[in-house]
Amino acid sequence: LGEHLARHGSLPDERWKESWRLATSAAIREAGLVGRGGAAFPTGRKLDAVRSGRGRAVVIANGTEGEPASRKDRVLLSRAPHLVLDGASVAADLVSAAEVVAVVHPDGRRSVDVAVAERGAAGIDRVPIRVVTAADRFVAGEASAVVNWVQRGMPVPRGRPPRMSEHGLSGRPTLVQNVETLAHMALIARHGADWYRSLGTAEEPGSTLVTLLGAVARPGVYEVEIGRAVHEVIALAGGATDELQALLIGGYAGSWVPAGSALELPFSAHGLGVGLGAGIVAALPSDVCGMVETARLTRYLASQSAGQCGPCVFGLPSIADQVDALAAGRPGTFGDLERWLEEITGRGACGHPDGVARMVQSALRVFAGEVSDHRMGRCRVSEAARVMPWPIPDVVP
Repeated sequence: LGEHLARHGSLPDERWKESWRLATSAAIREAGLVGRGGAAFPTGRKLDAVRSGRGRAVVIANGTEGEPASRKDRVLLSRAPHLVLDGASVAADLVSAAEVVAVVHPDGRRSVDVAVAERGAAGIDRVPIRVVTAADRFVAGEASAVVNWVQRGMPVPRGRPPRMSEHGLSGRPTLVQNVETLAHMALIARHGADWYRSLGTAEEPGSTLVTLLGAVARPGVYEVEIGRAVHEVIALAGGATDELQALLIGGYAGSWVPAGSALELPFSAHGLGVGLGAGIVAALPSDVCGMVETARLTRYLASQSAGQCGPCVFGLPSIADQVDALAAGRPGTFGDLERWLEEITGRGACGHPDGVARMVQSALRVFAGEVSDHRMGRCRVSEAARVMPWPIPDVVP
């Protein structure tokens, strides 16, 4: 805590004043901060929605990081837990919350426990902070799944409505915010909107944490100014170790983009034309089959269904079977695959089927040449090594 305060200073003393709350809420809106958990929802709008709810609110710092390829949240929780907890404390003041719950990946639990104890001894938080170890499933980081995990021990999304801002944990208005978003909030509360907007672009201001993996020299987590050229982002990790054919942006449920055109584009949702998701860039070398890699991802995502709706229970395994057949060069009904991808979009109990459809559809576009070759029983690459991590041992890739 001492090192944190020496670096960043204390949060403003006037946080109890309504004038401070109004000014800070306005600064967050003016900064253009959006969620860093994947959905990129405007943070100011979330705060306003929870603040207008009935009853004493609760703030949940979401550090679940169920995305297998991501490391950014656990690195942040391990290296700068006080910055995250500052943001949660600021959020609690802004929505008049009675409690903060930090739901953290097991790898970050010890650091957060120590930080909460230090803050408690120093008496710097106006509301109590409770720490819960996150569930270990892909869908466990979805907002309603986090609430269900804290309340019922079941990390499954619930149907909508009601919104979390209206009826969340124990029926109270609930702000579920990614831990990186909260860290940005803590800095905006100290330095203001103009400071935050000094980086990034007009449409997408600020910086973001990115997990770089695949065919790069130094895989890891890097802070990136939004809008930098993609090749500069890759250079932060020591550059590519091989010729690249594609990049997976956003993670398992992200989007494939062709490397040749993407490397010169700005690293932003506007520049790339796809969402940045959970802040993941996976570099696929030219000697790895994109369709085989896609088949692995699809099979994993199908295994992570919460089992609550037809698109997940029936649609995703069928889609995974078709992608498997296509990757292996076995006969399949390609028309069915394209139709099923369209049919599951927007029809799930949560956004999980949509993410799978988006990733597979992008693969069919980017790897169109490989798709054609595979349908004829051949593959133009010689290597099928994995680029994305395979997180669970009981599912055969």
